[in-house]
Amino acid sequence: MKILVAGKSGQVATALDRAAPPPGLPDYRLVCMGRPHLDLGRPDTLAAAIAAEAPDILINAAAYTNVDKAEAEEDQARRINADGAAALARVAADRDIPFLHLSTDYVFDGTKADPYVEDDPVGPAGAYGRSKLDGERAVLAACPKAIVLRTAWVYSPWGHNFVRTMLRLGRERDALRVVGDQWGNPSYAPDIAAGLLGICARIAATGWQADYAGIFHLAGEGETSWHGLACEIFSVAAGHGHPPPEVAAITTEEYPTPAARPANSRLDTGKAARVFGVRLPHWRDGVADCVDRVLQAA
Repeated sequence: MKILVAGKSGQVATALDRAAPPPGLPDYRLVCMGRPHLDLGRPDTLAAAIAAEAPDILINAAAYTNVDKAEAEEDQARRINADGAAALARVAADRDIPFLHLSTDYVFDGTKADPYVEDDPVGPAGAYGRSKLDGERAVLAACPKAIVLRTAWVYSPWGHNFVRTMLRLGRERDALRVVGDQWGNPSYAPDIAAGLLGICARIAATGWQADYAGIFHLAGEGETSWHGLACEIFSVAAGHGHPPPEVAAITTEEYPTPAARPANSRLDTGKAARVFGVRLPHWRDGVADCVDRVLQAA
């Protein structure tokens, strides 16, 4: 089986490129392709680029992900996250291959008290979430074999993310203030990559099944706030001899940002477990591995 990944330098694409073969896919070949060879901003070029690789499965890990900057660049975010994603989905449909598309918890408004399930009403609070929601709808309309996978709070040992930012700030400051009233599922990019490959392995084993199409949640198990995540990061770092800073919990109102964030974007991941047999590890396990790798590399 050949898997083509749209995206090359992002956190999940990097994790996919470095992932070990999952059980059930011992002989798979994975190719990550980004700009300029595969550019979601140039949809007319996608069909030829994908035809040259002739994949059996297409994964879209490319996206515009700057949540705050999207408030001023909504057209650009939509061009990548909606129009580009739709163009990829149409190519997958033309080739009659499964299309796995990553989306986000930010499609929800955050007012629900419990974790969100896949068919809960959506209502993005910002431009980034709107662009991703439009992408979900366009992908599902364009490709009968589309699997939309919402994830959340992605972090990894590489790239720009909350874990790496906290470790840097912890070295620079004795005290930090971190939002404590936004709740979600921190998701480790290598775990997301393993989950995506697990879905590919299930498709390879069973062939395409009608219940594979649609929306699923693929995020780390457990839940926490940004403050709770920061405290866990520094607890793990302390085991490496790094004295932790004081971390005070603050409200969203005390840390204004250009884009509104949902107060609750916790995702219920039971559907992916039932349909694909895929469930990501607990977020604390990912934090431990991520912090270890970052500090060892430093």
